[in-house]
Amino acid sequence: MLISKTAHLRRLLQALDTMIGTLAYSVTVDFFWLAGWIGLDQVRSHLLLTPLVIICCIVSSAAVKPRLHGESFTRLLLFSLRFTLMVLAGMLTVIYFSQLGLVDLTVVSSFAGLLFVGLLSNRLILRWWYFHNRREHPSNYLKILVVGAGDRAQKLMEQYRSESDWGIDIIGILDPDPALTGTLVSGTTVLGDAKAIRKLLANEVVDEVIVCLPRSLIDGIDEIVEACEEEAVCIKLLADICDLPKGSLTLETVGNLPLLSVAPVAHDEWKLVIKRMVDLLIAIPAVLLLLPLFAIVALAIRLDSPGPVFFAQARVGLNKRIFKMIKFRSMYVDAEKRLADIEHLNEADGPIFKMASDPRVTRVGRFIRRSSIDELPQLLNVLLGHMSLVGPRPMSLRDVNLFSRGIQRRRFSVRPGLACLREVSGRSKLPFEQWLELDLKYIDEWSLWLDLKILLKILPSVIKGEGAS
Repeated sequence: MLISKTAHLRRLLQALDTMIGTLAYSVTVDFFWLAGWIGLDQVRSHLLLTPLVIICCIVSSAAVKPRLHGESFTRLLLFSLRFTLMVLAGMLTVIYFSQLGLVDLTVVSSFAGLLFVGLLSNRLILRWWYFHNRREHPSNYLKILVVGAGDRAQKLMEQYRSESDWGIDIIGILDPDPALTGTLVSGTTVLGDAKAIRKLLANEVVDEVIVCLPRSLIDGIDEIVEACEEEAVCIKLLADICDLPKGSLTLETVGNLPLLSVAPVAHDEWKLVIKRMVDLLIAIPAVLLLLPLFAIVALAIRLDSPGPVFFAQARVGLNKRIFKMIKFRSMYVDAEKRLADIEHLNEADGPIFKMASDPRVTRVGRFIRRSSIDELPQLLNVLLGHMSLVGPRPMSLRDVNLFSRGIQRRRFSVRPGLACLREVSGRSKLPFEQWLELDLKYIDEWSLWLDLKILLKILPSVIKGEGAS
């Protein structure tokens, strides 16, 4: 399909199919045992088949390619039936050739019936939830910029709108013909020619740029590709274009039209799912364990200076989505207004502001900054999906607007984090350029093992207070 969210949904369906199959089998065996219809020896024989059930479910789900969008009740019924028959055929084949005498075929057939009901019920509930009860917020729609206004581009836009499982927003069209600027093509405004892409990508939220022009009709294709790479925007090419940048290159189809997709960062989606699961498995118990500490710090902040306990600042996150990053307030309430008065005292290189003896920091603020306690509420951002445990630190709008090089915006291709390579390499002692190099190195070399190494190193670094400000 077209959109990464759709791919994630299909993987979720495959995982749920396997879980339903395993649960249905366990429930069936337990029911027959508790009812006294099979003995303990037969229970053990049936339980030995559990790995086989899991394997059959995985293979069956991959074979039938589950989806929800546009599926009628009849098609969902046929899907559940095909899935069940494939699992049943696999089990009966193994049972027959392995001659498992203690396996009761009544149990297996009852499991098949329960599996069918479970699969169909799951599909109907999910379809109702995702496409009737739930509505994606417009700010989270997939934002697409199309380069080209011809017949192929119009056909592609129609296919996107019809085949998308989720919200989609074609924000505009760029075309080499200046006479088309300001006109509507398939209900979308032509914003200018292809040379306007840098300004557009810098000022607007764009998730994908789709080039729908043959090479002979477009000038500056290298500039378009370079602009997308710098801004960490996925580019898809419906043309005979070569010299593609490095990244994750995949071939997709929209109807019968081929698309080459060049993602700015080559990341395995399954590893990203595991990364998110690790975030939740660590963040949820951490927040619960730290609640007493949060209460003590909150009381100290209120007693030390008037104002709220938390400080929420707009930060730039994944794909340039703006979110509120939460910290314990370590400065006086008028700190933002006083920044202009002391900005000439900045001791850091680059756009960031650092000052060893910042007069805006409170007494409690100095302690919680030195110990990094002020950063702990960002675990809530991790739970909300704004941040990850490991990733480049999120930057403020002020800092982002002062970037000197476009390539620095590649940091927006990954989810920002609580800890990064900078945090275990000197923290705020590092010059800004080296900080950016470490962030880009993390993006290019990311792996689950790298995340683990950073997490193992961050605790000693925080305890020692190395480079904290």
